[in-house]
Amino acid sequence: MDINIKAKLIDEEGFNRTITRLAHEILEKNKGSMNVVLIGMRTRGENIAERIKEKIREIDKSEPLYGVLDVTLYRDDFRTRLKQPEISVTNITINLNDRDIILIDDVLYTGRTVRAALDALMDLGRPSTIQLCVLVDRGHREMPIRADFVGKNIPTSIDEEVQVRIKEIDGEDAVYLLNAPGK
Repeated sequence: MDINIKAKLIDEEGFNRTITRLAHEILEKNKGSMNVVLIGMRTRGENIAERIKEKIREIDKSEPLYGVLDVTLYRDDFRTRLKQPEISVTNITINLNDRDIILIDDVLYTGRTVRAALDALMDLGRPSTIQLCVLVDRGHREMPIRADFVGKNIPTSIDEEVQVRIKEIDGEDAVYLLNAPGK
């Protein structure tokens, strides 16, 4: 466990409740899942999207379409931020035209990753709507982007980080508030 942990903000039970609430909100706003396509952003957004998909299947008795988006090459800072960018695979085999896209990520911070995702999605088709769903909104936007569905708003200082941990990757479901490295 990380030495810089300031607080555990969401435990496993809270994590599951949040996923359930987000699924209900998505269904309510879109009047069901018939025209909905869930797009999880690599890496943790992908796992969150899978869980929301399963929860929607339980609630609505239908399975929404699903895909995975990697935005590495669309980021405006990938050349300066990463010496050797780690590029994953985008896996979207669905026609996005005239669909209601729910773009899903773990943490909304500056908005740059979402901006990159919007560019990538527009290269794949012309959706009817693109709605943003995030597990955590921590503030500090650098772009005019806001989430349509938010699991938890966590106001942070610039010297803090929010870390989402997911069982499939990290062995636990939790959200932590950390001191930024070097603080």
